[in-house]
Amino acid sequence: MIYEASPLAVAVFFAFVGLTLGLSFWLGRKATSSAGYFAAHGQIPWFVNGIAFAGDYLSAASFLGICGMIAFYGYDGFLYSIGYLAGWIVALFVIAEPMKRLGKFTFADALNYKFQSPGIQIAAGISTLAVSVFYLIPQMVGAGVLVTPLLGFPHWAGVVIVGMVVILIVVTAGMVSTTWVQFMKGSLLVFFSAILTVMILMRGFHTGDGGLDGHSLRTFGPFPAAEADAPFTSEDGATWQVVENADWADTSFVQLKNDETGEVQAFQKVDAEAEGQILFREAQTVTRKADGTILVNGEVKGTKRGEAELHPVGHVTALPGGVESTGELGPLEFFSTLQESEVVLWSKQEIPQSNGDLTTVYYQKPTAGSQILRPGEHPNFKGIRSDNPLDKLNFLSLMLALFCGTASLPHILIRYYTVKDEVAARKSTIVGIASIGFFYILSLYMGLGAMTSGSMDVTNSNMAAPLLARSFSEWLFAAISAIAFTTVLGTVSGLILASAGAVTHDLLGHVMKVEMSDSERVRLAKISSVVVGIVAVVLGIVFEKMNVSYLVGWAFSVAASANLPSLVMLLFWKKTTSQGIIAALIVGMLSSLAWILLSADTFTKVYGLSGDLAPVPFSQPGIVTIPLGFLTLILVSLLTQPKEASTI
Repeated sequence: MIYEASPLAVAVFFAFVGLTLGLSFWLGRKATSSAGYFAAHGQIPWFVNGIAFAGDYLSAASFLGICGMIAFYGYDGFLYSIGYLAGWIVALFVIAEPMKRLGKFTFADALNYKFQSPGIQIAAGISTLAVSVFYLIPQMVGAGVLVTPLLGFPHWAGVVIVGMVVILIVVTAGMVSTTWVQFMKGSLLVFFSAILTVMILMRGFHTGDGGLDGHSLRTFGPFPAAEADAPFTSEDGATWQVVENADWADTSFVQLKNDETGEVQAFQKVDAEAEGQILFREAQTVTRKADGTILVNGEVKGTKRGEAELHPVGHVTALPGGVESTGELGPLEFFSTLQESEVVLWSKQEIPQSNGDLTTVYYQKPTAGSQILRPGEHPNFKGIRSDNPLDKLNFLSLMLALFCGTASLPHILIRYYTVKDEVAARKSTIVGIASIGFFYILSLYMGLGAMTSGSMDVTNSNMAAPLLARSFSEWLFAAISAIAFTTVLGTVSGLILASAGAVTHDLLGHVMKVEMSDSERVRLAKISSVVVGIVAVVLGIVFEKMNVSYLVGWAFSVAASANLPSLVMLLFWKKTTSQGIIAALIVGMLSSLAWILLSADTFTKVYGLSGDLAPVPFSQPGIVTIPLGFLTLILVSLLTQPKEASTI
């Protein structure tokens, strides 16, 4: 699709950015000391911190990735929400109060409170950096996704803009400004998502044959299968014939040419209900030629409205009782109606051409609503219904990582240092759980609403929620996009702050024993923030094409494998030693990173190689690497017990 900048959206966007930066500069005077910069002096009210938890946690993955996954695949995207939310139970009952009691500025402080080991500071600091950088990638990808339609800039420019703004936020006021930015964006995100959900329910469902641009997707036939290659006349009197293309011979797709207009369009050949009959169902194509030229449905891709572009998609073909529109629906009626409907989903297939071109065909998949509302449709979740045990392990591994990862994310853990005591830490966690849970319920409505809105970009699942808002009004699109952008700012600033703390407080201050005054510590933290921000920008550009929710799954796996075993065992097993913690951090981090880098998904989506070459059997490492972290800690701790300790 072609995205043109909306003056209204641009105005709202810059108003939000201006408000955010103004708040940061105003709060900068409160962050002159390291206690203010890293922990806001521990004076953030528990309710504000709870909403800030939501603002920190409800990232680009939650808003853009989950809504997009639901819009393209159905219920499966909601499984991510369940995993994310369930992880907060661990944070509430296991982590919240001990983190506040044991730590000062960073995750390493809590792990090292009774050992004072430079090795723990090194391992925990590096682990914090690794997890934060992995989690930064999807946030920066989401930033580019938002700025592209909002300002009309390319993806890389959007990532650079976000990087610059976030660096300014962190450098000016540290945790003080980060907290209030997260509070503001958490509140606005939940509020406007609720408004969008109400509008979805008020609009209900209606049947159609295409997207909002008015293009009707054509279906020809049925024809006898034996006559599939013969010319035919469509209902409007046009004569069509199959274009011979050897590159497409082994696929279900054909190119049909209109003899009157010369139009050549891709269609999928599918079986009709009657035996021995076939249909031609219109598809869409994007061809990247060897010289770099991009063709859309056979024409050079346009740069402004009215020129060649992909048609927006997402429509209902049948509603219960044969009605054309449902009118306003209740919250539960929405799901019962969808369950008895038929919706057109979309999939894609790449067809290499003998001349070096690569054509991607996007084709329709009429799908029963009951199938949309069941798990197991997305490739990541096929293990739910698969007979292949490796597929089941991949699914279980992902859910385990999501459940265990929340309480292991450094930027979440350091937020407990911003309140005054353990009681406030627990209260803020409860507020965060309530806010996050409510938002995830709304995300299911927004994703399914986008699926049936006729507004989706078939090439970009991450744009589902903003384009859904645009299908209602330009004002709502501007507000939702600007809030989502602020969502990225809040999460990225928290991650960069956690990374800066690891570099300055853990590595330089405790390991390298660099003598620093309080003001010098803050200055070095700001320099570290700039460096980490630049790294995040580069990675956000490199990983442009990957779904942000999937990338977050990797970040959670690394966090859960590296950080959770050490933190849990330190709290609940008295025989834990510093050597055990160091070994668990290193083994958990390296094993999860190695597994991810050797997975089939990385081979295909990053290296551009065949997934069959990947040496690991499934992509999500958590089910292997999390137990490995616990086992490593136990074994090394037993082997390094003080001489007077002889029993477990």
